[in-house]
Amino acid sequence: MAGEIRDLHAEVRTGTGKGAARQARREHYVPGIVYGGGSDPQPIKLKYNYLVKHLKAGRFMSRLFNLKVEGHDDVRVICRNVQRDVVKDLPTHVDLMRLRRTSRISLHIPVEFIGHEEAPGLKRGGVMNAVRPEVELVVTAGDIPEKITVDLSGMDIGDTATISMVDLPKGTKPTIERDFVIANISAPSGLRAAEDEEDGEAAADDADAEAAEQD
Repeated sequence: MAGEIRDLHAEVRTGTGKGAARQARREHYVPGIVYGGGSDPQPIKLKYNYLVKHLKAGRFMSRLFNLKVEGHDDVRVICRNVQRDVVKDLPTHVDLMRLRRTSRISLHIPVEFIGHEEAPGLKRGGVMNAVRPEVELVVTAGDIPEKITVDLSGMDIGDTATISMVDLPKGTKPTIERDFVIANISAPSGLRAAEDEEDGEAAADDADAEAAEQD
């Protein structure tokens, strides 16, 4: 489950519109907005290097934060969008949404694969294909899982791991209702080539037999 909720420090941003946003960027801040939760939108700004550090830490878009703004009560938020410069790929604006602990939201949660050593298919040289390295789930804001785990042990070549095989946290469900594939184990390229060759030889033998019968 998600660990301790991290603090996210921001400052009140005076003024709105493109001019105020450009001024914030000139001062090495990233402008943003906090919305939702039954309150009016609040313009904010975050120090550029501080935000980049959080972005590089990973999972910024799926982590619950305790937003701290001087002069305002702390509030739990989650990032819903990070706008970036199309050329430099640097953050230019952040959208944060207020949440209650009981709020239900959809997030992409990373998938961890375990049991590689016990998987017969991998022991035979098979290849694990991560069809979905992350899965979109509906979760409770106060109980966001860090990851979901897929156990590969017991899987052989040709086997698939689907979402129904995953023990999801209580109150969590996929946004897709059908039983979709998360990963599979395929045959190694050498084995596939040998099987293709055998299939080709079998087809040729069948063709020869059919021709002999016609003669």
